[in-house]
Amino acid sequence: MITDFVFTSQSVTEGHPDRLCDTVSDAIVDAFLRQDPTSAITAECALSKNVLFLAARFASEAVVDVPELARTVIKGVGYRPDDFNADDCTVVTSYIEQAKTSREIDFSCLEDEHINRISVSHQTTVFGYACRHSPDLMPLPISLANRLARQLAETKRRAGIAYLSPDCTTQVGVEFVHDAPSRIDSITLIIGCDDPDLPAFTQIEEDLRHHVINPVFEHAPIKPDNLTRMTINPNGPYLRSGPSTHSGMTGRKTDSDTYGSFARHCGSALSGKGPSRIDRVGAYAARYAAKNIVAAGLAEQCEVQLSYSIGFSGPVSVYLTTKGSGVIDDTEIRKRLLRHFDFRLGAIVRDLQLQKLTQQQGGVFYQKLPADGHFGANGLPLPWENTDKAELLAK
Repeated sequence: MITDFVFTSQSVTEGHPDRLCDTVSDAIVDAFLRQDPTSAITAECALSKNVLFLAARFASEAVVDVPELARTVIKGVGYRPDDFNADDCTVVTSYIEQAKTSREIDFSCLEDEHINRISVSHQTTVFGYACRHSPDLMPLPISLANRLARQLAETKRRAGIAYLSPDCTTQVGVEFVHDAPSRIDSITLIIGCDDPDLPAFTQIEEDLRHHVINPVFEHAPIKPDNLTRMTINPNGPYLRSGPSTHSGMTGRKTDSDTYGSFARHCGSALSGKGPSRIDRVGAYAARYAAKNIVAAGLAEQCEVQLSYSIGFSGPVSVYLTTKGSGVIDDTEIRKRLLRHFDFRLGAIVRDLQLQKLTQQQGGVFYQKLPADGHFGANGLPLPWENTDKAELLAK
């Protein structure tokens, strides 16, 4: 088995059209949950040059002006009107309103007997992963790529760099020795430019080093060295960006939403789905379980796989692997996992308070996840990132 290698992960900023579609979709989820926490809602978005497509299926008491909400979110990203004009764009909508059924989850009555009657409505296999690469127990390449993307967005908002577009991409390559991160092999930033009157490239490079790269790596567990390859716009400036250059769609950035391909993910979109969708909340529950196992000191890395079938309240199979890094047998770790975690849909919603989070966080929670990150240390109170069961698992 190869234990010395370079692994590279990429991320995108909040103005990348795919990421923006995720954000719009989750803003719709928040809007329904603000008014009716028991809403069942699925929302999708597609974006192109001056065209916005919105689809939603919902069972809810809430009343939401979806197009106006989408326009507001897009305007907040800060595109130039030439790249996308949220006020004048064409909006195409498709809504399917459904009646609430007894299957819908009400957190006020999630007793055990009720939970058993709440079956999943989609077949899916989800994965959760954790490892000791970084303090937040995420793979180091995607952790750093996501932090660079967030820092680029912060730099545009706060540093007054007029030429920086909301649409940028990041990439970080990490060299591993004996399966452990050893050094930073490469850092790549591809930035869109909003101002045709650009400064000299040396100034752009200096700006990005000072405002983006240095702050991210100041407290990183591994820092760039003299051999680290740093690349910034190798093909020159991109004077057009956002939807004027490439279209976007909900769910096309699951790679950077999860583990940067260092570990498996199910491929389904996380964004645009309310707490009744197991392909979203199951991924959170699997991450919660894997992170607690690693935090308990039971393994250097852990992957938890949960498979669900329509008509069942919980997973039809639970698989766990520490890939040989466990301090005890994987079979024993799995026994402890099943003893302390309840992977039924209703239990996940109850234990992680997934219906309450929007109201608890001032009306906006899920909308922040695409740009800030679904996993790891992103400054948000993510209940699935807690390690409150590590002590129980270690006993």
